[in-house]
Amino acid sequence: MIPNPIQKVLSTLSTHQVRYLLMGGQACVFYGAAEFSRDCDIAILCEPQNLSWLQAALDELQARNIAVPPFEADYLLRGHSVHFRCQAPDVQNMRLDVMSRMRGVAEFNELWSRRTTIHDELDNAIDLMSLTDLVAAKKTQRDKDWPMIRRLIEANYAQHREAPSQEQILFWLLESRTPEMLVEIAKRYSATAQSASERRLLLVEAIAANRQALRYALAIEQEAEREADRTYWEPLRRELEKLRRERR
Repeated sequence: MIPNPIQKVLSTLSTHQVRYLLMGGQACVFYGAAEFSRDCDIAILCEPQNLSWLQAALDELQARNIAVPPFEADYLLRGHSVHFRCQAPDVQNMRLDVMSRMRGVAEFNELWSRRTTIHDELDNAIDLMSLTDLVAAKKTQRDKDWPMIRRLIEANYAQHREAPSQEQILFWLLESRTPEMLVEIAKRYSATAQSASERRLLLVEAIAANRQALRYALAIEQEAEREADRTYWEPLRRELEKLRRERR
């Protein structure tokens, strides 16, 4: 069951025809990797009509822009997240974070084309970022995101391991975060693992069941992603600091 405040936010977005994709902790819950969060994180199509629909939904939710940057298309298109706090009775103090572009993640129209759509207990449609795109979005410098990636993949593996598609097998091989899981999958699907090793070199160690080398390679891979995220956010952070100084 979806918590009432989340349901209210999502249904309001849908009522106003906002083209959005749920991501973040709430999306992780739907994919079986529970993460408690009072925030609601969405990716949106950053086009004038959709921003107008979003503004109408924000007005109904009595959501005000908090912190920086302001709610403007230019900031969204540069990769900033715009933050709101809802004050309507059913969603009071709930935070809504809006993004349009993210590092290592496809443009919105491509994300939309492979979205996952579910229905709540009232049969309202909820559009989620696909699992593969959610994992890509979680590859940040934040410590808490990497255990969540592991749980997302493990939950998907547990759900589909008895009769997986080729696409799912490839996803597990390219994204799994533990030596034990990679060795198991590489053994079960050796041909796919051999082919996928051209895209993810550490799979050579998984095929050889070399857990120690694999653990080291996974740590190197993770740190490279975290450093790439730090590099990506550095100019955006400088811009936010400038905005904060100007506001003061």
